[in-house]
Amino acid sequence: MRKALGLVLSLSLAASSLEAQAEITAIMETSAGVIELSLDDAKAPISVANFIEYARSGYYDGLVFHRVIPRFMIQGGGMDAAMKPRQTRAPIKNESDNGLSNVRGTIAMARTRDPDSATSQFFINSVDNLSLDGAAGRPGYTVFGRVTAGLEVVDQISATPTTTQAPFRDVPKTPILINRVTISD
Repeated sequence: MRKALGLVLSLSLAASSLEAQAEITAIMETSAGVIELSLDDAKAPISVANFIEYARSGYYDGLVFHRVIPRFMIQGGGMDAAMKPRQTRAPIKNESDNGLSNVRGTIAMARTRDPDSATSQFFINSVDNLSLDGAAGRPGYTVFGRVTAGLEVVDQISATPTTTQAPFRDVPKTPILINRVTISD
């Protein structure tokens, strides 16, 4: 009886642990197709919470991928099709020391030179960009998830012809809209 009770308790604790580690999925519907993301709130809790809050508020709806650099990354989450920014919330703390690397298909927080300046903008790495990872004494760019479906959409966006819309460079000639980002957890 004690063995059976112990087994039930062990299975219950294991199930609770699995629930706590359940993946958070983001579905990004774009004019180029759908990108599905798995968000890693265990390793980047601040960045994931930030992204979820923006997504659930509808902030990303109607914005564009405003910076596209082939063989590097695609960036969105900050500008509309007229290259006008939306008001953001306060910046978040950099979490680039979380052990996640800027490899192909990962999503990371965009920022200025100030490591703790990330707000709404993100980028998806279209190639391995290990130079964006942090190093001793040098914060990097916080990876907070990965593409689980739709990497071909990322590649398609990455190959889009770009132009300059002063003062912005690498702007897609044809806007690539983020129609909606939905979260399921």
